Amino acid sequence: MENETIDDCLARIKQEGYQPTRRVEEPVFIEENGQPVLNGRKIVFDAKLVKHEH
Repeated sequence: MENETIDDCLARIKQEGYQPTRRVEEPVFIEENGQPVLNGRKIVFDAKLVKHEH
């Protein structure tokens, strides 16, 4: 989520029953004077549902 720390995100993923499997960082650009300018990064986690054995 926006304005969420990586640790908060990982805790939320775990609480929802998922295990992160991959982290991808994507650049975020904005346009200034007709030119793309790096404005930050977006971090995306791939996750898989953890199966619990009963």
